Order: sequence, then C-alpha cells, then structure tokens
Amino acid sequence: MKVRKQQLLFILPLLLFLFATPDAGAQLLKKLGKAAERAAERTVERRVEKETSEKTDAVLDSILEPGSKGEQSQGQNPISNDSGNNPDVSGGINGSTSTPNMGGPKPIQVYSKFDFVPGDKLLFFDDFSNDFIGDFPAKWNTNGGGEVVTLDDSPEKWLELISGYNLYFIPDVPALPEEYTIEFDIETVGLDNKTSSTATLRISLSDDDMFKEGSNFVHSHLPFCQYSPIGINMENHINNKREIYSTVKADLRDEVLNRPHISIAVNKQRYRLWVNEEKYIDIPRIVPQGGVLNTLKFHMNNFKDGKERLFITNLKVAEGGLDLRRTLISEGKVSTNGILFDSGSANIQPQSMGIIRQISQVLQQEGGMNLNIVGHTDSDGDDATNIQLSKKRADAVRSALVDIYNVAGERLKTEGKGETAPIADNGTTDGKAQNRRVEFIKI
Repeated sequence: MKVRKQQLLFILPLLLFLFATPDAGAQLLKKLGKAAERAAERTVERRVEKETSEKTDAVLDSILEPGSKGEQSQGQNPISNDSGNNPDVSGGINGSTSTPNMGGPKPIQVYSKFDFVPGDKLLFFDDFSNDFIGDFPAKWNTNGGGEVVTLDDSPEKWLELISGYNLYFIPDVPALPEEYTIEFDIETVGLDNKTSSTATLRISLSDDDMFKEGSNFVHSHLPFCQYSPIGINMENHINNKREIYSTVKADLRDEVLNRPHISIAVNKQRYRLWVNEEKYIDIPRIVPQGGVLNTLKFHMNNFKDGKERLFITNLKVAEGGLDLRRTLISEGKVSTNGILFDSGSANIQPQSMGIIRQISQVLQQEGGMNLNIVGHTDSDGDDATNIQLSKKRADAVRSALVDIYNVAGERLKTEGKGETAPIADNGTTDGKAQNRRVEFIKI
C-alpha cells in the first residue's frame, strides 16, 4: 500500500501536465511509451529503497562506530587495514565520460538472511597493493593486456580488464579443490542505455590452465546492459558435451553501477552465485565430477573500447565454505577470516553476515553455549592501536549477534589480541589476509 502511495505522488504531477497540455502530452507519451513507464517504476523503487535504508540507521548505530552513521568513504578496502603503497594518483581515472559510482553500503539489516559462507583456508588473495600503477599485475596472466589503476582520489587499486575475442585474465590461483569460494568486487565506468545486451563478464572454471575454454568448464555470464534486464547466463561442458545452457532471470542494472560484491560457492557439483546479498544461481549438478576444473578465468565481452570500462579488485579464493555450525558444535571453536571490516575500522562489511548468521543459529540451538569472540589483526600499524582495533571488531560482531539476531548479550564475551597471535607470514599479502580473523571459542 505504501509503495502505491509513493507511485501516486510521483505520477499525479505528470498527469496534471498531460491533461493541461493534451497535444504536448500526446507527443510525449508517443515518444516515451513503455520506456517512460519502466523509468518511472525504477525511480519509485529507488525512492522507496532510500526511505527504507534511512529507517535502519538506528539499528546500524549499535553496530558501527559512534558517529559513522553507516557512511563509507569511497574506495575503502573491505579486507586490508592499510592504504596500499602510496600509488601514483596520476594513474587514476579522472575526467572520464562517466565517473565511478561507489555509493554507500547497503544496511547490514538487508544482509541478515545472506547465507554465503566463505572458505576458511585462503588459497589466493590480491588487491594489487604490491603492483605499480600502469603495470599488469604480477600474480596474474593474460594473452591480451590490462593494467593496474586507481579511481579518482582513492588509493585503492584495481585491475582494468580489456574486452576482446578470446582474451583471458587468469589469476595465479593454485589448482582448485572440490569445495571452495570465490569473492571479488567490480567497478564500471561509461555504462549507459546504449551498452550492448551482450556486454558481459564471463567467470570461467575450466580444466584448461591457459587460453582456451577446455573440454570441461562452467561459465557464468554477468550482464552489464542498461536498457533491459538481461539475466545471468549459465552453461557448462562435460567431456566436450554441453549439459546445461540456461538464463536465470535477474535485473542487475542498478547493481553493476554501484560496485557489486560477487560471491561464488562451489561444493563438488553444486554451484551458487550471489550479487551483493541476493542469491541468483543455485544449480546442484553443473560442475563436472572429480575436481577436474582447476583454473579460474575472467573474460570481458562486447564492451565499447575506451568508453565502457570494467575493473576488478579484492579477489579472494578460499578452500572450504562448509557449514561452520557443525565445527563449532563438535570442536567448541571456529576461526574465520571471512568477517570483513572497513579499512582501519570496526565497521562490518555487510556481505560478512552469512558467517555471523550461522553463529547465531548455533547459539539458538545450543541454549547452554556461551562464546568468547576474539579479534585479530595483521602487523600493519602500531601494536597498541591494533589491540584496540581488534577489540572493537570483536565488539562489533557481538553487537550484530545481539541486535540483528537477538542473542542474549550475557552469553557473549569479547577480546582483542591485535597482531600478537599470527597464523601466517605478515610479510605477504596472503599472510596478512589470513591473520585478519575472528575466533569464536566456547566458554
């Protein structure tokens, strides 16, 4: 009913104009037709979503740091708590026909039912912090081109992909196991209502480790078209024979303009894909058996050169992605680096809520279980500051369990250990990513 009222408020002024000037109104309707109707509907939806987001501020205030009000500076790194290697900002993208729309984070409340759980054994991570602006990244391979860039004034680094026939971008991920997760962020520049319906980013899992499709593969095609909802195309080959070719209904036009976070989970033959908090793909038997798909590849297709641009960062591949609930119940302890925070702060990245949700489910089932939540950081920064930061992050997780999932506060204690208990080498990007973690310990 509320949505209908909003629609009336939007449409009534337009109707008054049409009735007052019938000739002009008729010409206008003739020109716009159904395109105007779709535009009106999407505008109303955005306004309603904005109102809903504003009303969740009270909930967010109990989770985010005081005074933050859920705001996030542009280009913040959701994993690293440093600002990179002082990149040359002259390599940034300024004066483009369309500047990147970083947008603000969606409310954590929206992610309360998000069920993605990242793997707990890191296989690969790259935010390009060790690469120079203008170079192709050292931990990737390609048969085309591409370079590391910055966007506007942010120090965060991105790999700009290049569109072309049979051009591949292959990160140096070790051979993929049977169960793993993939996560990354996307940014775009220059998309408009003329962007092709075939403009896609293909995410490929293949048995070929170079620049061919392979005899066995799974492809996901993410659409970037703006004039129509294209949907996500899924296909596979098993021993050179196509078993699945389908298009799943999905309207991602707004998402691809606002730095979407992509999450993928492969559990043997099962393949699932999320865009932000929404799960769009869940196919139980699309992946060939036997773990033959050992390589991750990206392929950018039908983007207009020099105008429509695509960037990727924060690629994380991790083995596992299994049910953490059984581990916590059976072993009384679970550690994860899948709960992500804004750079240098205790603001929880909302896509981390899948893990926190599973912890809440254990506490709901095991009424006598109490937990100590322990935060850890990498070695960047001052020791005392890291102790304080890790404690704040543990407190933020506790607040999420209490305020979002209604866990009794007296069942949860928190502790911060900073950089004092590393589990990997703090001298490497991968090691730092492993050391930034949260533990849940039965008490």
